[in-house]
Amino acid sequence: MSHRNLISHVGIAVADIEEAINRYSMLTGDSKPQVSEVSDQKVKVAIFSVETEDSSSCGGNIELVAPTSDDSPIAKFIGKKGEGLHHICIYVDNLDEKIAELKSSGMRLIDESPRIGAEGSRIAFVHPSSTNGVLIELEERRG
Repeated sequence: MSHRNLISHVGIAVADIEEAINRYSMLTGDSKPQVSEVSDQKVKVAIFSVETEDSSSCGGNIELVAPTSDDSPIAKFIGKKGEGLHHICIYVDNLDEKIAELKSSGMRLIDESPRIGAEGSRIAFVHPSSTNGVLIELEERRG
């Protein structure tokens, strides 16, 4: 069954994860975001989930992303552009097929094969030069 691609989350680059967690806890009402470290990307993330009464609803989460190392891509991003919107993540049904489709259409990809993201999902990034200046993360929908 094919699903429309929906937004999984919006990623926000932050310098101080604890300070940002406190701020976004107040904003969202979620005082216990899911916090994890993605060591191969040298980041710590906090995910604020959107709860709805409609279980078929998906997406709309906020992901705070902080560097754990000065050579992290997020540290470089913050150094160049400051804190703020880093990426938008879109659900896809079959990541391998989507990567092949985008590659064959001439889109520039950061990842030509899937990798594992913060919540254990398969992900890949599309270069902002192919998406009107916005970094796009693709996340394979589970189930």
